[in-house]
Amino acid sequence: MGGEEDVVKLLDEDGVEHEFSVVDVLEVDQRRYAVLQPVVGGEESETAVIFRMEDDTLVTIEDDAEFERVRQAFEAVDIEAPGDHPVPTEGQSEPSH
Repeated sequence: MGGEEDVVKLLDEDGVEHEFSVVDVLEVDQRRYAVLQPVVGGEESETAVIFRMEDDTLVTIEDDAEFERVRQAFEAVDIEAPGDHPVPTEGQSEPSH
């Protein structure tokens, strides 16, 4: 992926802006999730975070079981279509909507 449309900016609890590259959007259990990769110093990080999509808002996943279901679904998609996608490693992420 490349280009401005694939980058989102989120504010953390301190009001600090963070940029994320959109890795994938997938549906699990009739809910949509965004897999995002932090952009640090213009470079993409090797980790990824997952947010639940509710209307126009990205929500941190608080439930470990929900996070694990989404992570496994993402890994299954990545196995079917291997690429340079990072594997999400964080159940909760710092930045919020």
